Amino acid sequence: MEKGILSFDLTGTLATFKFCDAVWFEGMPRLFAEKNAISVDESREYLRQNYAELGDQVVEWYDIKYWFARFGLGTGWTELLEEFSHNIEFYPETSAVLEQYSRMYNLVLITNASREFVEVETASIKKYFSKIISCVSDFGEVKKTPEFYARVCESLGGEPSEWIHVGDHWQFDFLAPRGIGITSFYLDRRKESLGEFIIHDLSELESKLL
Repeated sequence: MEKGILSFDLTGTLATFKFCDAVWFEGMPRLFAEKNAISVDESREYLRQNYAELGDQVVEWYDIKYWFARFGLGTGWTELLEEFSHNIEFYPETSAVLEQYSRMYNLVLITNASREFVEVETASIKKYFSKIISCVSDFGEVKKTPEFYARVCESLGGEPSEWIHVGDHWQFDFLAPRGIGITSFYLDRRKESLGEFIIHDLSELESKLL
């Protein structure tokens, strides 16, 4: 590639958690409550326990089709995602940052979100990206290891030294890519840490990449 690769995580990095939380903790509990004739609060607590027991280290945790099947909710995930799409919300600096860096880098989106989520959530920003990758849908794994990033690097046709990654998860977005020599930045929006490769919002990238 002529230009270097700059990749971003999606939820917690470019987009807030508002959409995902609405689907998982409002929409899904409502459907489960209706099916089982229990209160939404009871349903929400039951689903929350199930989510936690499985954990975010496995592919199924991100797969809405898996959860619909597990809870016997049918096949209405597309309608559910569309219903809650008004909750899609990006951080204030997202658009300006994507506009700026799309002229300087080949932008890539790398998210653990399933393709079903990604298609809905990225509708307004997909124009900025040369590639949008759903780790669990496209590669069948969570982006938690250097080996995963090596696979993506090979698929993109670039070298780790040409690649910069930015995300809000310490393991998935910072440690794992650094394991194969990718320059990565940890986005700590809570401002709990400081360091050469730590930023607190995306606008701070500019000073880091000079």
